[in-house]
Amino acid sequence: MNPAAIAQLLEIMATLRDPNKGCPWDIKQTFDSIVPHTIEEAYEVADAIHQQDWQEVKAELGDLLFQVVFYSQMAKEQGLFDFDDVVAGLNEKLTRRHPHVFSEKEFANDAEINANWEAEKAKERALKGEDTSVLANIPLALPALSRADKIQRRCAKHGFDWDTLGPVVDKVKEEIDEVLDEVIQVEPDQSKIAEEMGDLLFASVNLSRHLKVNPEQALQLANKKFERRFRQVEESVLEQGLRLEECSLEKLDGIWDQVKQREKANS
Repeated sequence: MNPAAIAQLLEIMATLRDPNKGCPWDIKQTFDSIVPHTIEEAYEVADAIHQQDWQEVKAELGDLLFQVVFYSQMAKEQGLFDFDDVVAGLNEKLTRRHPHVFSEKEFANDAEINANWEAEKAKERALKGEDTSVLANIPLALPALSRADKIQRRCAKHGFDWDTLGPVVDKVKEEIDEVLDEVIQVEPDQSKIAEEMGDLLFASVNLSRHLKVNPEQALQLANKKFERRFRQVEESVLEQGLRLEECSLEKLDGIWDQVKQREKANS
């Protein structure tokens, strides 16, 4: 690491926030106002990685680092902490949570390493007087699929999980039936339908987890696949001199099937 480059970055950030000569936009920002930008930057890093665009990954990581520097500068102005404190805290935590790397302690397998990691996090929460539940500190801001996956993984580490696939699949089928039971009521209750759909999605995440598939990434891929195919449907319709609204569902579905078959033949 180049200390001079880090020092220059911190100085740039301080200048941007300078009340007299800084940027008006940067000066008026607060911790709360920056949060949406931080989330967006994290997604842009992930998207660049999925695209395997490594130059873009480098650029997006810089944008994400800028978020850390931004928060640190605002905290410094309020006398809370500064960038050096952030780095020092991270160094201490990583060293303490990896005794098998930075001390003589040994673990037999990944399970023991993960157990130690979770135990250290629990100690930290206890020392701070925080919630010591197994489910503590799972961010509410996580995408719902990712948060469901994390909740389930936390519980599974403590034995609350099926050890075979059969019951997981049965639970998905059960939740589908419960959704349909609500739908076919004489006067369907939309709130109950939404609740049962939530249960179905949660059960689907559990199935995905048991199949070792990241549900958020799987849905992202499904979104991209659907978008790619639908754009081809649009192109086909335009080539026929038509508009989507002029086509029957049967016609559109037929074009969709052609697109699928063409993709499969070229794969």
